[in-house]
Amino acid sequence: MILDDLLGGFATVLTPGNLLFAALGVTLGTLVGVLPGIGPAVTIALLLPVTFQMDEPAGAFILFAGIYYGAMYGGSTTSILLNTPGESASVATAMEGHLMAKAGRARQALATAAIGSFVAGTISTLLLTVVAVPLGRLASTVTAADYAALMVLSLVSVTALVGRSMVRGLLSLALGMTIGIIGLDALSGQPRLTFGQPVLFDGIDEVTLIIGLYAIGETLYVLVKGRTRPGRLAELRRRRRAASPG
Repeated sequence: MILDDLLGGFATVLTPGNLLFAALGVTLGTLVGVLPGIGPAVTIALLLPVTFQMDEPAGAFILFAGIYYGAMYGGSTTSILLNTPGESASVATAMEGHLMAKAGRARQALATAAIGSFVAGTISTLLLTVVAVPLGRLASTVTAADYAALMVLSLVSVTALVGRSMVRGLLSLALGMTIGIIGLDALSGQPRLTFGQPVLFDGIDEVTLIIGLYAIGETLYVLVKGRTRPGRLAELRRRRRAASPG
């Protein structure tokens, strides 16, 4: 039964029209995902009117999937070149990729991000087709105690990722938990740390927080250090020095 469904799905996808929708979705998603702060979900929401006039729902879903994957990759471009994550999943890319860009290896970083996105996306999609049903059954058995255990495990795992300074890691953890508490409680509906401001009832969006931490900080750093000048662009790779004579 599952094999028949998979073969039917591939037969639907591997048609010229749906392949064109996939290519269009990936292109649009990449272009919009490059903009800082616009993640996959926002990109799909912005391009949702494109599918209003489509007759086949399969083509619309394929277009949305292409937009999602394209936006996931597009966020790595600004992370590497500008040290500004396009969405939350690109924070790690900004940490490592921007260091490569400053060392004159921006092209290698961008190529690595593109190849990694393709390979990881392909493997994860294939695995999802196999484990989707078992994972769905497992998710239906998860209780509140399991969620609490996962939260404790995530907090304990921070101790292995704080780097050299335990104090800074714990302070960052406390700050992140405090920011996550802001908003209305999901169970009781009581406001937490909103200080009577209705604008904080929905909490602080993580994308807004990341843009504030990375983009503004990087912009001020560039202005203070004077790394750029009007009309001058930074090079993507370091020039090789000519060999000294003799």
